Amino acid sequence: MLPEACFHAYLHDVTQRAPRSWDPARLPDQSGRTFLITGANAGLGYFASEQLARARAHVILSGRSPHRLTAARDALEARVPGASVQTLLLDVSNSGSIRAAAASVRGGLFKRQRLDGVLLNAGIVHTPRERMTTRDGRELVLATNALGHFVLAAELLTTLSKSASRTWTPRMVWLGSMSTRMGAYDPVDIQLERGYRAWRAYVQSKVVVQALGMEADARLKAAGVPVESVVAHPGYSIGGRTPRVTGVNEPGLWKRVKDTLQAPVSQSKEDGAASLVRALVDPEVSGGEYWGPRHLTRGLPTLQQPSKTSADPEVRQRIWETCERLSGMEWPLARAARLAGR
Repeated sequence: MLPEACFHAYLHDVTQRAPRSWDPARLPDQSGRTFLITGANAGLGYFASEQLARARAHVILSGRSPHRLTAARDALEARVPGASVQTLLLDVSNSGSIRAAAASVRGGLFKRQRLDGVLLNAGIVHTPRERMTTRDGRELVLATNALGHFVLAAELLTTLSKSASRTWTPRMVWLGSMSTRMGAYDPVDIQLERGYRAWRAYVQSKVVVQALGMEADARLKAAGVPVESVVAHPGYSIGGRTPRVTGVNEPGLWKRVKDTLQAPVSQSKEDGAASLVRALVDPEVSGGEYWGPRHLTRGLPTLQQPSKTSADPEVRQRIWETCERLSGMEWPLARAARLAGR
């Protein structure tokens, strides 16, 4: 359970705008639009995909396990009759997998020759006790939660920009975390080569994610690219309070009991996904914004204020440049603007 002191400090510190009318069960019609969701085989990613499918979007479920993706697709099609859905193998901790998946999307291997939004959701929540690295030597939590999505967004940027129209601006939504407000994590040692701790690895990776999301929007605007970047967090969303879905979410009795005790400060992952989906499809959301549950850990999605660290322009620029160096990739901003006719 979240410590009570942290919870009340959170309530005191966050500023938010009065919520506009929004019903997660009655989303605006998304017919004709295509969204790619990373980590879509379980948790927040699955329920966000289900909500988009109910709104008649075409949804590309991506994940690293073919068996789990198949189970998620089968569950979604059973729960949403007539859903338009495909699967895509994608391991966001593996740069080769990212580039192969992005090439599949760009190459038109999917039903619709457009991409209207990307939910950068996949990540590690239960971080390893000891520092681990990927095949290319990147710290595993950073690579999975942040760096891989930095590369994926860059690879898909031109595809997104070409889907812009007078009535729709494509979006990328980055998965933030309320944990970033519970400590001043300035990621100078971004790969935690000194003093790795599991909790710090998670929080610091989320500071990086939020900083990238906000810096991305500033750079997209400056380059004239018609794509928005938004950050959203799901509050305190837990599996034991989430509907049972075979092959997707199957908590045991003890998990149900334990998570039910946290009901006053928690919600289901289905409810947590609402903030992510609103950030992705609400026409009133703007690039550079930060969205999360109304009561911080739970509730309907509202506009909120991010942590000072992840919103700091100097921190954002430093993190961006570090991610460029670690990934060996620069975003094709000029090309994206040109292809969009800007």
